[in-house]
Amino acid sequence: MQSDTCGVGLLEPCGLVAYKYVDMSRPPSHRGAAPEDNELFEPRHWPAMRAALSDLIWLLERGYSSTSALELVGNHYELTRRQRLAVSRCAATTAQVSSRLQRRMSPEQLRGQNLWVDGFNVLMAIEVALSGGVLLLGCDGCYRDVAGVHGRYRRVTETLPALELIGRTLAECGVRECRWYLDSPVSNSGRLKTILRQIAGRNGWNWEVELVFSPDKILAESKEIVATADSAILDRCQRWVNLAGLVLQRQPTPARVVELRCGQAGGDARLV
Repeated sequence: MQSDTCGVGLLEPCGLVAYKYVDMSRPPSHRGAAPEDNELFEPRHWPAMRAALSDLIWLLERGYSSTSALELVGNHYELTRRQRLAVSRCAATTAQVSSRLQRRMSPEQLRGQNLWVDGFNVLMAIEVALSGGVLLLGCDGCYRDVAGVHGRYRRVTETLPALELIGRTLAECGVRECRWYLDSPVSNSGRLKTILRQIAGRNGWNWEVELVFSPDKILAESKEIVATADSAILDRCQRWVNLAGLVLQRQPTPARVVELRCGQAGGDARLV
């Protein structure tokens, strides 16, 4: 058995999902829901969260800072920290949604194009979905998680299946070249880079992987199509694609999708 310089074992064929990890010192865990999420995102909480989202957008459209506006509505509706995080990640003003949708590319427009991917952002959303965790469907139609990297990434059981699904989706869309950007300050980003290269090589996918200090700036200023659900990037980039959404449309998962989108009659949770 061989190992790479980052200490990650090579990938070996393993049934339906083509690969498994070998030579790893710690067994994989899951990117599922936090212990409290099942209770925090029950249907009985949706009306308050949606009302908070509506009020938050109203305040943002009138010039309130996001921090003070979120604190105000969070306190008013007695939301927990994770519920407030969910509301803030779903929020976007009418102008932001309109601008984002005008620059969003369809799957057909990806054919023959280069795609730059916000690596952790896209991958973790799919990992959460495969783990049966909570995904949020925002006002702009993007799926976002409430997991977060927090400076450290650890591969999970769903990492390879998630990469397989992303790779197959990109291949079906006819993407010419995919360039993954990973945050170099995040621990284990080097290991993930090795995994990405291995799985691309075995499948014949034209992928490049770059570790950079801040992918956000690079992606926001890129002339290429970018794949992300990061609001800061979406508001600045020239063209983007809802890659996580495309993957989840093609593959049913046990994800619990909480829909608090603007204009909806109420929250919704379903399988995607």
